[in-house]
Amino acid sequence: MARRDSHPARSFAEERRSAILDMLSHETTVQVAELARTFGVSVVTARADLDALAEAGKLRRTHGGAISLQRTLTVSVQDRRVNLNAEAKHAIAATAVELVHDGDTLIVDSGTTALAFVRALEAKNDVTVITADMTIADYIDESMPGVSVMVLGGSLRKGHRYLYGPLTARSLELLHADAAFLCPGGFVPTRGLMTDFPQMAEVKQAMMRAAERNVVLMDASKVKAQSILRFAGIDKVSDIVMDRDPAGMVAAMIDELPEDRRPILHVARR
Repeated sequence: MARRDSHPARSFAEERRSAILDMLSHETTVQVAELARTFGVSVVTARADLDALAEAGKLRRTHGGAISLQRTLTVSVQDRRVNLNAEAKHAIAATAVELVHDGDTLIVDSGTTALAFVRALEAKNDVTVITADMTIADYIDESMPGVSVMVLGGSLRKGHRYLYGPLTARSLELLHADAAFLCPGGFVPTRGLMTDFPQMAEVKQAMMRAAERNVVLMDASKVKAQSILRFAGIDKVSDIVMDRDPAGMVAAMIDELPEDRRPILHVARR
């Protein structure tokens, strides 16, 4: 039997990718969902086109699409950090998702570890995510039809793609979730869970008050990382998920707590 020629499929892909580069020469950014609609292809195919062009050095991938390498654009903090400690974040996400039950309502913090966790929720059914992170909301809207998303109100922190402020905290006062998944900027053994942005400390505290239980997602680089604002002690959370615990510092601090106030430490499998 003669082998079917795959040349037409390759030609169509090349034409789409050439058209994508032409779009970027005028518009600076493109989004996966937009490309799928424009070319009448699936989201998976649109992502594959962008991945191929990024591998060829023709553009730079972002969470929801791509940006031009030739035109000036302010890139968000999340996009700059997306490949930082990526393996650790994926391991943390795979472990943390085991703490989620079908039908749960979850409050999810902002950042790339939180995004990795949300991506892992594809394994769950009928989950609702409440978030102030615009990148997470965009990703769910574009790529996770089985997950519902509720976006909190507030002011947008430019360059960070998350919402904060009194409206965010007020929104959380009206809500109740099964669990909150929090991503600290740092962990100081003598102090606890830390962040650098005062308004975000307030949002994280409001998230914790709105949830039945609180889970911390934290890669090892956060231990002793420079942060100035404490938003909670580890005795206020039920679980801590890490890729590893450097020198056992987190475990040692947990052991110092009264037994009824100790969170469970989950070290992710690699």
